[in-house]
Order: sequence, then structure tokens, then C-alpha cells
Amino acid sequence: MADQEEQLYRIPIKYRRMENLHIVFWLFKDIAWCMVWEPLGLAMILPTLIIAIVIAWRTRQYMSELCHNLAVVCWIFANSYWMVSEFFVFDSYPVWGDYSFKDLSIIPFAAGILILAFYYIWYKPRHKEAVETM
Repeated sequence: MADQEEQLYRIPIKYRRMENLHIVFWLFKDIAWCMVWEPLGLAMILPTLIIAIVIAWRTRQYMSELCHNLAVVCWIFANSYWMVSEFFVFDSYPVWGDYSFKDLSIIPFAAGILILAFYYIWYKPRHKEAVETM
């Protein structure tokens, strides 16, 4: 078997098209958030999140890809929740102490960080032979 230097990670064109479409949806979601275009921003949440989940599922055979793509899912979820909290004006309502509803977005953001910490701190050092796609 060839060493990691010679192995290629190939993305089928239909997957690449989906990834590119994902970027379009994500940009429209964030532009809508920036411009406070609630209907467009809300409409872009599901396609952006669903495609991120599909991308993570399709790359599940490579732990490096899976963990990074799951972190992206967490990021989009956190980002979408934050946007919704601002659109529906409950972002600054207190939840506990000095923490507001917007601050709850730290939970999925932290989940993404924990997934990456698992990969870099635990999985990667124990699986040096695994193909890495980054």
C-alpha cells in the first residue's frame, strides 16, 4: 500500500457541486442576517444545515473529514440560532445571570470545538496510519 504522501483523496463531481451549492446557501443566509432580511435568512437555514449534514455523512469513512464537517454542522447550527434570536428579538433577554439567549449559541459552538479536540487530541495521535485529508 502506498504511503500517505502518494494517496489521493478524490471528491466525486456531484459531491463537489453539492459543496459549492452549500457555500451559496450559507452566503445567502449570512447576507440576509447582515441585511436583516428575515424571510430569506430563515429560508436558508434548512438547506444550509441539511447539506452540511449530508456532506458530513458522505465523508464519514475519513475521521478527519467527518470531525471537521461535524464541526461545520455545529457552527451553522449555532450561527443560525444566533441569527434567529436576533430576528425575533429575544437575543438580549436574560437566561441566567449576565447570560442572554444569544449566549446560548456557545453550546453548539463549543460542541464543534469538542469534536475537533477529540480528533486532534485523542483520535489522531492514536491512529497515525489513518489517511488524513487535510
